[in-house]
Amino acid sequence: MSTVVNTVHSTLKPTDNPFLNGAFTPNFNEHVAHAGSLKVIGEIPQDLDGIYIRNTHNQVHEPMGVYHPFDGDGLLHAMHFQNGQATYRSRFVRTTGFLAEQAAQASLWTGIMEPDKGARRGWGAMGSMKDNAGTDIICHAGRLLATMSQGSEPWRLDPVSLDTLGPDANWARHVMPHGIGSHYKVDPETGEMMFFNYPEVWPYMHYGVVDRDNQLVHYVPVELPGARWPHDLGITKNYTILHDTPQFFDPELLKKGVRKLAFHPEVPARFGVIPRRGAGSEVRWFEATPCHILHLSNCYEDGEEIVMDGCIMPKPVMHPVGKTEGGDVYARMKARLDKHNNPTMMHRWRFNLRTGQTTEQYLDDEITEFPIVSNDYVGRPYRYSYNILYQPGEWLFCGLKKFDLQTGATQRYEYGPGRYGSEPQMARRVGASGEDDGYLLVYVTDMVQDRSEALVFDATDIARGPLATVILPERISAGVHACWVEGDRIRGENRDRRMLP
Repeated sequence: MSTVVNTVHSTLKPTDNPFLNGAFTPNFNEHVAHAGSLKVIGEIPQDLDGIYIRNTHNQVHEPMGVYHPFDGDGLLHAMHFQNGQATYRSRFVRTTGFLAEQAAQASLWTGIMEPDKGARRGWGAMGSMKDNAGTDIICHAGRLLATMSQGSEPWRLDPVSLDTLGPDANWARHVMPHGIGSHYKVDPETGEMMFFNYPEVWPYMHYGVVDRDNQLVHYVPVELPGARWPHDLGITKNYTILHDTPQFFDPELLKKGVRKLAFHPEVPARFGVIPRRGAGSEVRWFEATPCHILHLSNCYEDGEEIVMDGCIMPKPVMHPVGKTEGGDVYARMKARLDKHNNPTMMHRWRFNLRTGQTTEQYLDDEITEFPIVSNDYVGRPYRYSYNILYQPGEWLFCGLKKFDLQTGATQRYEYGPGRYGSEPQMARRVGASGEDDGYLLVYVTDMVQDRSEALVFDATDIARGPLATVILPERISAGVHACWVEGDRIRGENRDRRMLP
């Protein structure tokens, strides 16, 4: 039986904002549905053991100004698989901003479209936004870590109950006020987590390492030419790769407090390779084709070279941050987020540590994004990347594409009309022998049947369709980033060594 354990009071009013309607309609109920109470079509594999958790930007109160889909409060949806059954929970991340707005019963901060119109001190690289913890979610050292993309306090949650435990008790104070960027990586072998942030003040970036026991063991400044807007980082067995791409605010206008985000095609992209616990002075910068990058697939060492795979955005089309006057602002947001209007494709960079040279190649010409790999292969040579496919004209995910980077073969699965997914996760089965020996997991929102589902695919053959479909208690809003927490990692970095490559 599914139980609504709490309903968060909302002050939202009817609106024509497409990111508050349709597949993006927010949720306000927090659920628990215990094992055996959820309807399952097909059969959940007995050797699927762990928790699939997705974060969601979920707006609660009437926005101050124009709402952007990156502004909503973090709402987690978790499906715990064990012994052929599934338990579902959903909980808001109770950040300081969330609690303050619940007390006020109103929005207190503006969003990413109008950051300069707010009156309160905020969080993030711009220092003015609410820390919504709605972008990324991972598990490290036995606790979930939820953050927002522009720089967040490291919000910790219990991976089973989803209870918010607060900013990390061990090291949050050491990285504030700049916090951590939304994408961080955990080394499956050492249990270390690598992260970065990007304040608008010198040195414009910091890089850090948290060990398997959740101690901040490394935190150094990395000087950039000015304020930047990076989004991801990569790791290998011995190195971390930091991003300095030519998408950033106009530096002269920024001095006046005006944030005009633009792509500068005359400026090369730079990628900094730093030893895992290296100083900022040890970063080796490699120049590459001007581009922006949102998400990497994986990185690894190949002899004298660092290989970095991800989705390149060769010619970003920007909308001005902080300027909403004139024209249809919703149409501009949709045009910016529509990857068929702003393509991203699988790409490979090679950084030669001996010669200092960069070589590049496209791996595919289809528009895909949000690439993920098995946790066990992060930072190591790998073969498979699982990406999402976009619905043309929308910021909605209509399917999955699996890349075999060794043979060049691909597989795909499309959800069908009115069905939209999120970032998938690769869950290797208990006792797995190969990289793709397991299951691909994804949440799908079905606008036709007015419901949401958790789908379980055979990762070796996603084209055959789901092995199991678990029906959620209510239709959930479209969301993006997710994580997979293996059963032996739920309470700490205790990964079975036999599962590692």
